[in-house]
Amino acid sequence: MADKTTLVLPGRKLSVPKFLKRIVQVTLAVALTALVALAVIAGNTMLTDRKGPILKGVDQWVSFIYRPDILATMVLTAFVTVMLVYWQRDMERGR
Repeated sequence: MADKTTLVLPGRKLSVPKFLKRIVQVTLAVALTALVALAVIAGNTMLTDRKGPILKGVDQWVSFIYRPDILATMVLTAFVTVMLVYWQRDMERGR
């Protein structure tokens, strides 16, 4: 049987396998990174193109975020970060 751990979500605590928890954490990190990129790209468009609507910035963000190299970089960075945090925590506990 797989090791279980607690996944805390807003208003809920779920007992899930460790692998699922890590997948959820990586997914959340990628989503937050995409939102930050949206804010930067849309904000930059609004500041540099005074007549450009915010939708122009969103269109630029969509074309940027769906590039395979960008998605791969975001997922790889999130995965490595999550694994590093768990590895450091396990080293501190003396496992």
